Amino acid sequence: MTSTATRPRGARARAAIAAKTLRTDRWWFAPLITVIGLSAWVVYATVRVFMHDFYWVADYHYLTPFYSPCVTERCVEGAAHFGRFLPGWWIIPDAALTLPFLLLFRLTCYYYRKAYYRSFWLSPPACAVPDGHKEYGGETRFPLLGQNLHRYFFYAATIISLINTWDAILAFHSPKGFGFGLGNIILVLNVVMLWAYTISCHSCRHIIGGRLKHFSKHPVRYRAWTFVSALNVRHMQLAWITLGTLALADFYIMALAAGWFSDLRFIN
Repeated sequence: MTSTATRPRGARARAAIAAKTLRTDRWWFAPLITVIGLSAWVVYATVRVFMHDFYWVADYHYLTPFYSPCVTERCVEGAAHFGRFLPGWWIIPDAALTLPFLLLFRLTCYYYRKAYYRSFWLSPPACAVPDGHKEYGGETRFPLLGQNLHRYFFYAATIISLINTWDAILAFHSPKGFGFGLGNIILVLNVVMLWAYTISCHSCRHIIGGRLKHFSKHPVRYRAWTFVSALNVRHMQLAWITLGTLALADFYIMALAAGWFSDLRFIN
């Protein structure tokens, strides 16, 4: 605060405000919804990953993305498209080859960082609302230094999206031949949304055109950069949509595998 001795002539003293914030709107609502939404998804995904059951529908070759690729000795043979080379211990997820990279890709995502910094860490919870911590160190210390690895997790996520795409294609070829049902629509929808979220990543946008000095000399990359930039504007929405499509695909396949209801078939 400027003292009386150094305050410019005619300037008013800063008001002494005891309240932490003068915002009267429900600024706490968005962080609360984020906490509830992310917590619910993490609980559901954790339960499903370690359930080790109801992940494969042999009649239609449906494999839930939570178990793709299935690589432990516990995996059903038909679901193990890339072999079974990890031990079948309970603590090891059946998709142990990909789940850690997917988790790290989302944790280091620019949107998700904003989401959990504001909601779980209150740093800060909203604009014009004080930080919940006395000190601010940024991302300069462990483990937040790992946020700088986001680009490399993006590469891994791209490979995983290719694997999920392969799973969706295989699901059209059931033991009876070509088939098409509601499960196929859900799996394809999930794959499309995953690709949209993955390539809308800020790192992808920078890789494609962030370092170009003359777009006119790189017309193909410029068009790709323009397309990715348009998706990047929706990165937050795509981040949430893909959580929904992942849960939907997993729940639908779990319900079919558990025998709760039958798949709605259009062909075969």
